[in-house]
Amino acid sequence: MSITAIETSTGATTVEAPAATSADLAARPSFLPLILDVAVPVGSYYLLKSGFGMSTMAALGWSSVVPAVRTVWSAVKERRANALAGLILFVNVVGLALSLVAGDPRLMLAKDSGVSSAIGIGILVSVKLGRPMMTAGMKPFLIKGDAAKNAAWDRLAAGSPRFRKAERTFSLVWGVVLLGECVARVVGAYTLPVDTMVWLGTVVMISSIAVAILVAGRLAVVPMEKMLENEVARTSQPKS
Repeated sequence: MSITAIETSTGATTVEAPAATSADLAARPSFLPLILDVAVPVGSYYLLKSGFGMSTMAALGWSSVVPAVRTVWSAVKERRANALAGLILFVNVVGLALSLVAGDPRLMLAKDSGVSSAIGIGILVSVKLGRPMMTAGMKPFLIKGDAAKNAAWDRLAAGSPRFRKAERTFSLVWGVVLLGECVARVVGAYTLPVDTMVWLGTVVMISSIAVAILVAGRLAVVPMEKMLENEVARTSQPKS
């Protein structure tokens, strides 16, 4: 590791501090994929629609540019599928299709659940393919920029079936809850008064997110945190 020398104003004392190496920086979790694949398209949609007054179709179309480019780039240049960018692109396409639906107020309420169902299906497919999509959002919060935890994550992901099961469970819970939210809102749209469902749909959405956070946290996040802590402690013990 390189050493950076820092001299005090008197010039009499020199304090040496370790400088971050490229390996240290590489070990730190990057939020850039989440920003590019999720925050940019979602934020641009609301900015274009609410800030610039674009139509829903125009806002969805323009906000699809970044995830579309990211998806194609990963497929052509990196020869892999970019799950997050692909999911956002899929959701936008579904939104574009649903934006053509008009007329029946109950159908208009039901179509709002289409985005949740698209996300839920995308997450469940990623679990089935062995690449749980929600890991990209969970991992940075669990390792918290700690290089030791990042290394522990890699070891557990490679050699611990229990850890991989918990990782899949996290995405599975979110996928099931989002699909359940979709079903609940569709049923409500056709069985409850329209005026009731207008505000109840939002309640159902917020409640579903809260349930997903609690259940996924209990079944996946807490066990994974403990496994990471145990793995870090195990590897940090001096060898006899």
